[in-house]
Amino acid sequence: MTELIWDGKYKDGKKQGPVRIALPFQTIETVNESAQDRQRTLEMFAQGRPTEWRNRLIWGDKKYVLPSLLPEFAGKVNLIYIDPPFFTGTDQQIVIRIPDGEFIEKEPSVVEEAAYRNVWRRGSDSFCQWTYETLWMLHELLDPRGWIFIRHDQYWSHYVKVIADEVFGKENFHNEIVVNRIHKNVTQQGQISVPIATDSLFLCSKTPDAEFVNIKRRLEQVREGFWRHMDDSSGVRHPPERVVFGKVFHPPPGKHFKFSQARVDRMAAEGKIRLSEKTGRPEYWVEPAQETILDSDWTDIPGYSFTTGYPTENSEALLERAIRACSRPDELVLDCFVGSGTTAAVAEKLNRRWIACDLGRFAIHTTRKRLLGIPGVKPFVVQNLGKYERQAWQAAEFGVRELAPALEGGGNPPPSQHESGGKATHAAPRAEQSAGKPPHSRELSYRKFILDLYHATPVSGYAWLHGTKAGRMVHVGAVDAPVTLADVKAIAKEVWKAAGAGKDSPQKAGVDVLGWEFAFELNETAKQTAAESRVDVTFKKIPHEALDKKAVEQGDVKFFELGALAVDVKVKNREVKLTLEDFVIPIDDIPEEVRKAIKHWSQLVDYWAVDWDYKGDTFHNQWQSYRTRKDPKISLSTSYNFPDAGKYTIVVKVIDILGNDTTKTLQVAVK
Repeated sequence: MTELIWDGKYKDGKKQGPVRIALPFQTIETVNESAQDRQRTLEMFAQGRPTEWRNRLIWGDKKYVLPSLLPEFAGKVNLIYIDPPFFTGTDQQIVIRIPDGEFIEKEPSVVEEAAYRNVWRRGSDSFCQWTYETLWMLHELLDPRGWIFIRHDQYWSHYVKVIADEVFGKENFHNEIVVNRIHKNVTQQGQISVPIATDSLFLCSKTPDAEFVNIKRRLEQVREGFWRHMDDSSGVRHPPERVVFGKVFHPPPGKHFKFSQARVDRMAAEGKIRLSEKTGRPEYWVEPAQETILDSDWTDIPGYSFTTGYPTENSEALLERAIRACSRPDELVLDCFVGSGTTAAVAEKLNRRWIACDLGRFAIHTTRKRLLGIPGVKPFVVQNLGKYERQAWQAAEFGVRELAPALEGGGNPPPSQHESGGKATHAAPRAEQSAGKPPHSRELSYRKFILDLYHATPVSGYAWLHGTKAGRMVHVGAVDAPVTLADVKAIAKEVWKAAGAGKDSPQKAGVDVLGWEFAFELNETAKQTAAESRVDVTFKKIPHEALDKKAVEQGDVKFFELGALAVDVKVKNREVKLTLEDFVIPIDDIPEEVRKAIKHWSQLVDYWAVDWDYKGDTFHNQWQSYRTRKDPKISLSTSYNFPDAGKYTIVVKVIDILGNDTTKTLQVAVK
């Protein structure tokens, strides 16, 4: 047996498989769900009944996302399409446009950069292991009759093909399809004499029982009908002869007649068989055609598009052909490298269910906007692994502890207030909840790690304060709960205790609050509350990069201050009108080339949405306005007529041109 071996494939004689921690998904946004469907969903959650299917857009690393899908979807995905990064060192920049300004290139986020580095940290060895682990997880998710398309380039496709043979079985490799590259995407590695024109699209199945849907491709020119010899097919069949118009004919040596005797008789009766005037041999009529049977040459359609700014955006024509060929309506399609969202968009248009995943926040934002541009798009949810991924990381890095039951079983529980960033509070940091007992060493190690990343000095003797930096106190939020208003009040109180003064003191104290998540209303409300106590509070998000060892080692972890949003609210009877009045992102969070192009705060707003009746479950996108390349304008006002009088909580979500979001909670009363 011939086998591709790489360093790290085996350990102690056993193959090294992928991480298999199944984590529950957190629904952070529901899009396009009607008020009636929303109420029905809440009731079904409360009753413990399964809810209606929602297509799923998931932000997260596939090494956690794929195993987390297994409890629900193992053996249930009908079609997988992936276009993984080619890892040529180029084509990673995304072109975005500053409204009323020029186009600029957006560098990959640190998380995405770290992902690329990790794949190549040991050269081809780590690439092969990464590919093997990815395909292995996808194999488990695939339906026994399902298909997978794997797109790759000329440099590494040969390795991918061999690894795919090992995972899916060489007997389940069906074809190498060639698809167009666009010259703009050509990457030159060393001197090559023949320009690159195509990519490879490998088609594999999980078992021999896979069902291919025969489809045709349109011809560039209509083919005229013609007469063709009926005995020119290669190979011998028995019996070899055919009777045509009462005369027996034998095929030439090594050939056979194309049709059975019954088919010959039927075609003769229909006038579709004749004897050639030149040879006297039987001929059959080939009908005029606008289409022909699909083969492995797909260069008649574009392989790439450039509608979203992504340099490797797969074309909708390519995905439409792949999805039509290997799935049927209502079957499930998965793409774990969704990028600009082509797979999800085409699956939606073709009435397939879909799951789309990506590591990049900007990719999720781009896909969400693209889906919203589809008329009649069905409701879908935006999800991540949130606190559960962080809990798994904390347990692995700072000491093993018993994980919550949800971590052990996976699944998709109803979103809680913590999961959706709602108003639930916790009385004290988790480490201090043990009735006066000292914090567990795991908590101390975690907080010291975050303080080191923030370049702060640890302090002891406090329940809410964990460090100091540049004369300011520092609080480190827990991995599994958002920072809330109650937290800030307790932090402010302890800041004055640390300063040895009271809230009536003329001096002003300061504290930096570091958190993974923050309650919706926190940035404005909590700052105001803290200011009343003469505490200057700054909220800074602990970035996802903190979970990545390479990013930490290379000093790529940066803490950015939360953005601030000002919204004007006008209420007239039951009508509420909202107008964005200001949007501020800390200057350090904006790349220098973007700062130069920004003349007005509104240019930073790429998308904003409103949940008119937030119920503490998850953000429901009930209205939105966003920019596209074709229509870069955005509305800064919207209004809504409430059906009933009463008090309502409104949540406004703004996403900036770099894909980061800021939320604001509003309370209104309508008559």
